[in-house]
Amino acid sequence: MLAQAIAKFRGGVRVPHHKKTAEAATEPLPAPKLLILPLQQHIGAALRPVVKAKETVKVGQLLADSDAFVSAPLHAPVSGKIKSIKPLLLANGQTVEALYLENDGEAALFREPAPVKVENKEQLLQAARASGLVGIGGAGFPLHVKLAAKEPLDTLVINGAECEPYITSDYREAVEATDRIIAGMLTVMTHLLIPQGVIGIEDNKPRAINALTAALKRHPDPETAQRIQIVSLPSRYPQGAEKMLIYGCTGRKVPPGALPAAVGCLILNISTVSLLQDYLDTGLPLITKRITVSGDNIRRPQNLLVPVGAPISDILDFCGGLIEVEHAKLILGGPMMGIAQFDPAQPVTKQTNAVTCLSAASATLPQETACIRCGRCSRACPMNLLPLEIERSLKNKDTETLQKLQVAACMECGCCSFVCSSNRRLVQYMREGKAIAKEVVK
Repeated sequence: MLAQAIAKFRGGVRVPHHKKTAEAATEPLPAPKLLILPLQQHIGAALRPVVKAKETVKVGQLLADSDAFVSAPLHAPVSGKIKSIKPLLLANGQTVEALYLENDGEAALFREPAPVKVENKEQLLQAARASGLVGIGGAGFPLHVKLAAKEPLDTLVINGAECEPYITSDYREAVEATDRIIAGMLTVMTHLLIPQGVIGIEDNKPRAINALTAALKRHPDPETAQRIQIVSLPSRYPQGAEKMLIYGCTGRKVPPGALPAAVGCLILNISTVSLLQDYLDTGLPLITKRITVSGDNIRRPQNLLVPVGAPISDILDFCGGLIEVEHAKLILGGPMMGIAQFDPAQPVTKQTNAVTCLSAASATLPQETACIRCGRCSRACPMNLLPLEIERSLKNKDTETLQKLQVAACMECGCCSFVCSSNRRLVQYMREGKAIAKEVVK
């Protein structure tokens, strides 16, 4: 049931291990008085409200939906009144409509919890969509879209690597919801006819590995449980990236521009598969998130269960507040791939797995200096790209060379910037290059 990584990916970096919240059991955050619910919390079509301003809603009630396939519905995390529906500027520069929901403190349920019956793939896809689940990360890929892959699949790969320096929310999911994770995997494998499953976890999380291994051993159906294997992966960032994880767990290489289904794999985050099973057990959609609040600038780092839409400011207050406020930085996610926030009133969304609080000393970037052509960025890039050449092509506005250098393959992991001895803003240059190359293709 427990195996070592089959292959080790090229490049990557060893990031600091600041998992100070690893043994902090998850605590519930008291529901804030006002929740902010953007209508674009996923890749794909924006949602349209199915409720109006001043309307009273209950916990779990559908608030917004879309007819588009690539989309995920939004539900009420608390009961109360829709105060208003108005535009909200997000940290990524996107302006979207948002519902402002006033909490009445009653937590009245829209419907009583009840299991959701699933007997085939079609019903599983319907349930996945109805749950509102999306992937963790910037894109927020709707779960039902992933499950609807038409290519033949033979391996379900569960991402439990959690390689960002501060985040432990997935680790706590593995420790606190172990049996639910296994049940969720078997549900997906059964209805999608996937014969085997693997859970990839970095070797610096022995308690999670032991908990999942024990859950498999005590499973009432040993033959079924033997279809799942725990894979101990080297602790190296970005081990949790799709292509790196699949390579480490199966030895298969996903071709450039292709999805995991191209090599017979379906990849889900460990919290996603757990929450899917929770929806099937209770019928309650995604309205809360387990997040890690950590960093060197928060008084009480901890793991919290927070309502979707909770303002960051309420979360910070519950954790004792920031140690220093001036020039501090707040990041939704981790420091390697998260998005810095310009306003603590910004809300937690479905994709959020952490709020990282950095002091001015940690957040202040060193001054850029001239490239010394040491080649560290190229050696660290897990996608075998040439960040220096891409930066040069970007500044020369050479879109043809940008495409030849396969800038679109960059996953913006930050390894190049992390190792750069000249403090070049390589991730930003890569991001700009991707945007320009994308426009040319259009």
